[in-house]
Amino acid sequence: MVFLLIFLTLLHLVTLAMLFIATLEKSWWIWDDLEITDLWYNCFHDNATKTWLCAATNESDWLQSVQALMVLSVVFSSISFLIFLGQMFTMSKGGLFYLTGFCQAFAGFTTFAACLIFTFHRKEILSESRDLSKGRFGYCFILAWLCVPLLMVSGVLYTHLRKKD
Repeated sequence: MVFLLIFLTLLHLVTLAMLFIATLEKSWWIWDDLEITDLWYNCFHDNATKTWLCAATNESDWLQSVQALMVLSVVFSSISFLIFLGQMFTMSKGGLFYLTGFCQAFAGFTTFAACLIFTFHRKEILSESRDLSKGRFGYCFILAWLCVPLLMVSGVLYTHLRKKD
């Protein structure tokens, strides 16, 4: 059970770091090597100065939904970890980590919903006038999809984890 506890704690921290990166980094959609789009900014690479110039994204209802769901997943995963730490020190022997598992699974569902919305409504989110065949999904989008099963598995494992002395 100690190994499960250590594994689950490490899994939670790794997944939380992945969620932070997927939410805050600049690579949800790559138009070409000189232009990228994320949840917050559209960025262009300036070859003269060798820097990225970023401007706020065009707000759409779908984009705001994805933004809210990704922030919500980070918040719920963070709260889940804090609840887990609190339960480690206050819960009686033999208790189960149901609340921690529920929060972690809910973070997985919100990430899943955000990824689905971005997948199916990327034309409205990115810009209706552009040709989507000239772009591809970035690593942050893929990282968000990888978080979904990890969050769900850790949520299920938390519900089976018992506190022992």
